Amino acid sequence: MTTSPSLVAITGGRVVPVSAPVIEGGTVLIRDGRIEAVGADVDVPADAAVVDATGRWVLPGFIEAHGHVGIDEEGLGWAGDDTNEMTGPNMAGVRALDAINIEDEGFRDALSGGITSVVVKPGSGNPIGGRTVAIKTWGGRTVDEQVISTEVSVKAALGENPKRVYGEKKQTPSTRLGVAYIIRQAFTEAQHYRAAKAAAEAKGEPFKADLTLDTLARVLDGELVWDQHTHRHDDIATAIRLSEEFGYKLVVNHGTEGHKIADVLAEKDIPVIYGPTFTSRSKVELKDRAVTNLVDMVRAGVRVAITTDHPVVPINFLVHQATLAVKDGLAPEVAIEALTVNPASFLGLDDRIGALEPGRDGDVVIWSTDPLDVHARAERVLIEGRTVFTWSPEDGARTVERSERFAR
Repeated sequence: MTTSPSLVAITGGRVVPVSAPVIEGGTVLIRDGRIEAVGADVDVPADAAVVDATGRWVLPGFIEAHGHVGIDEEGLGWAGDDTNEMTGPNMAGVRALDAINIEDEGFRDALSGGITSVVVKPGSGNPIGGRTVAIKTWGGRTVDEQVISTEVSVKAALGENPKRVYGEKKQTPSTRLGVAYIIRQAFTEAQHYRAAKAAAEAKGEPFKADLTLDTLARVLDGELVWDQHTHRHDDIATAIRLSEEFGYKLVVNHGTEGHKIADVLAEKDIPVIYGPTFTSRSKVELKDRAVTNLVDMVRAGVRVAITTDHPVVPINFLVHQATLAVKDGLAPEVAIEALTVNPASFLGLDDRIGALEPGRDGDVVIWSTDPLDVHARAERVLIEGRTVFTWSPEDGARTVERSERFAR
């Protein structure tokens, strides 16, 4: 089942690079884990492992841009839940990477849904939740071998979640204005920290590092994106206000009521990672939740990605959320972009993932048909040129397990 990662040619399929026009009967050539060529007339070396994709659709692996897979493990209750470090409202110094269990069943589900990359984020119980990490959904002996980048973003939250968590503790923040205060105060301190650090370096003097403030200083320097959990339109406005006060790069996460200020988001070119959409209106913030809100934002010119917020919605249903958006008026090509090139661009990962083009990782999924068709199956998933998952009518779903990959 496993193909050599050194040289693989996927031939004969309907190749959808996403970043370029569709190629009928195209070839994707992967060498040493990276895409070397994509086209209709690619020379296939004699020593390449050939995967025949005739009659199939060939796309880049999908990206879950906002998930908790591995840190909110399914079926384990509190023992597997490391999503929120809610012992303080500002946890910018913690890292999701330190809590990921790559044996979480959600990773296997991701493969069955054609997802080869996920940005794992701390939860939304704190105004500032911590550092995120982009990883492949399979392939390493440890999570460190699956990392795409640790330099992605910081997760933050506005609205009901932090207000409820700390309100129940009878401490700040217990209101929306208190949540904004925590974030504003944290960045003010980070500004002073950054200035003091620069002054010490200029004088050649020692400087005491602070993991929390150092992370926030990197947000101010544009090295990390600010991933803002926010649902209501007034909270989205607060997110914009804070980002403009401090000059950091904002990406709205969820954006349930983004359609109400879609013209503002479009004018300021603030992207939205929208969803999840397969949920009930389980809290006040979600009372206006609708798939059509996503469509309205796109029509207004907002750039979007789509999320399951796994395990809120099972991660393998990511593509189905896109399908329902198409049913409600989203252009199919935009739906695919929302699962590939857009999240890669929003989070600074587009040098590695998100499209089939030379130089990017050989993360390729062969679908039985158009993946936006609810009957479509991900029949073969390759991560960096290695087949890690297959499905067939005869054998069903099969994942290459760790014991097989690293057997000696």
